[in-house]
Amino acid sequence: MNRLALLAVGVAGLTVLAVGPAAATPAAAADQTVTTCGNSGLQAGLLTRLCAEVTGNTVQFYGRVSLAGPPSPGSPTPAPKELSTTLSAGVVGAGAPPLTQDKPVVFTTTTLDVRGPASTVPCGATVRGTFGVASFPWSPRPVVHEVTLTC
Repeated sequence: MNRLALLAVGVAGLTVLAVGPAAATPAAAADQTVTTCGNSGLQAGLLTRLCAEVTGNTVQFYGRVSLAGPPSPGSPTPAPKELSTTLSAGVVGAGAPPLTQDKPVVFTTTTLDVRGPASTVPCGATVRGTFGVASFPWSPRPVVHEVTLTC
């Protein structure tokens, strides 16, 4: 086989591999939950992140709080910390105020999830969530995450 024929066979094989898996992938089921998370941020000396779980046209946001890094070797276990959390979610451009949940929690050293209520929204809508964490003397610096429901 000459080089040109070998190159043509190689390109054809790569094309089949590139197209094959995409065509064989089934569409997501309506009851399948997809989880996405936004960027993390530091609040009250802790690492925070906002995530969303989308199932069909239902979305539930939850905030995640964890240590910003591992404790120093030989250091004592960090003391529990009382936190004031605020989680809000609303449809972008709907004109209605977002649903807001204020919840006090106690953080130890393990990752803590603060769940908000689940909301049913129209397909195609974009939902914006915010998650703020405060602990004296730190004020919240909310993290934001948006999801668009593709139903």
